[in-house]
Amino acid sequence: MLRKNINDMISYIRDHVSLSKSITIFLAAGLLAFGLYNVHSISGVTEGGILGLTLLLEYWFHISPSVSGFIINALSYFFAWKLLGKTFMLYSIVASSGFSFFYAIFERFDPLFPSIANMPLVAAIVGGLFVGISCGICVKCGAATGGDDALAMAISKQTGFKIDHIYLLSDLSILFFSLSYIPLHRIIYSLITVVISGKLIGIIVNVNLNVKEAFVKARLIFSSLSMKRL
Repeated sequence: MLRKNINDMISYIRDHVSLSKSITIFLAAGLLAFGLYNVHSISGVTEGGILGLTLLLEYWFHISPSVSGFIINALSYFFAWKLLGKTFMLYSIVASSGFSFFYAIFERFDPLFPSIANMPLVAAIVGGLFVGISCGICVKCGAATGGDDALAMAISKQTGFKIDHIYLLSDLSILFFSLSYIPLHRIIYSLITVVISGKLIGIIVNVNLNVKEAFVKARLIFSSLSMKRL
């Protein structure tokens, strides 16, 4: 029975999971890890979403983010899995693994841009770009890097609302309530970040891009450059 289940899963992965998409998701998750470690973690500029919600619950009800984050993420993934299916979950595992793998590497080194801690506006813009591009690529490929991405994808599919509007609405709601413990000037920088990241995700998701074709074109360009050097 166990062997049959394993064989069925291997067969499903072979038939439904694209290698090119998996590589793209893995690298995009690495880009997210790079941005969060080198920008967000030292600048004090935060995102909304589930991270912001866990901090709210900690402030209001003294619930540890390690507990609330696990429960909320698990419920979000479960809800998304019911609507988006097995392939979504497999790609999301790739995204989560990629993020953890790259973040573990990056945190072995000092941040590359320590001075950005004193430039909150720059951190807000650059951080929003990193989050928007990396999460946008993952969502475009059918993966979620976190529970908030999974929930946004599921709600978008169920309701037909644009995904960037869902991101913006949820993030703005969290940031509004975060005013109960975060100074207004810091919230403004966070607002800049979530607007940039949300809009970028929406743009990337709506771009007509075939990942497999992009890999083929990149390979052809690389081959052409190699031939010219010879």
